[in-house]
Amino acid sequence: MGLNIESILADWQRQPAEQRPHEPIVVVLGKGRVEQDARPLLRRAGMDTSPLNHPERKLVFDSEDQKYRFILVKSDDVIKYLDRGIGDIGIVGSDVIAEQPNQHHDVLDLQTGRAKFVVAGLADFDDDGQRKKIATKYPKTAQRYFNARGEDVELIKLAGSVELGPLTGLSDAIVDITQSGRTLAENHLQILADVGPVSTHMLVTNGAFLKFQDEITRMITALTQLLAEGETHADY
Repeated sequence: MGLNIESILADWQRQPAEQRPHEPIVVVLGKGRVEQDARPLLRRAGMDTSPLNHPERKLVFDSEDQKYRFILVKSDDVIKYLDRGIGDIGIVGSDVIAEQPNQHHDVLDLQTGRAKFVVAGLADFDDDGQRKKIATKYPKTAQRYFNARGEDVELIKLAGSVELGPLTGLSDAIVDITQSGRTLAENHLQILADVGPVSTHMLVTNGAFLKFQDEITRMITALTQLLAEGETHADY
């Protein structure tokens, strides 16, 4: 006799909670610096991140206590995984969040990976009021900035090194992320204006709040306390 979803759910609800199979909280992290910088903070908040210490070529890791499952993906893909129900928590930069449609709860700025969006150009940049060409990997962020200033610009979305825009004449200036400004200086560009801060954030799905309310609330409380005490890790 086949089973239907109603009978499975009824059996599940009749089973005592302590006897039900444990379901891990799935954490989707942007691999690279996002994961590396956020991991010590998550560990201090009580999350067993030890499986991530030696990732080798693996991309999916279960904590020893089976409470968490970690998935490492490209930062641009974190929200896509959450959107499709593959993940409960997302750890990703606010630059990614700003560029993608996002229906999840942005619960916490982890204050790691800190940088900033800037407008940059050559030293002879002439703000003569004429319509400018702006090269960027972040068109939505750039558009919001210039719209707020009442400036009409032509945006050129690039996937590679946007610094080449002003150097080759493709654009008058760029909107990009910088930490120290060193890469801009090495390409003879200077910061013309600050657009806004960038840092790593924690996203939580609606479903995760329903399934793991106690644990996620505890985690957010612990992280909030650590951040208030200045317990952040290295910036970019």
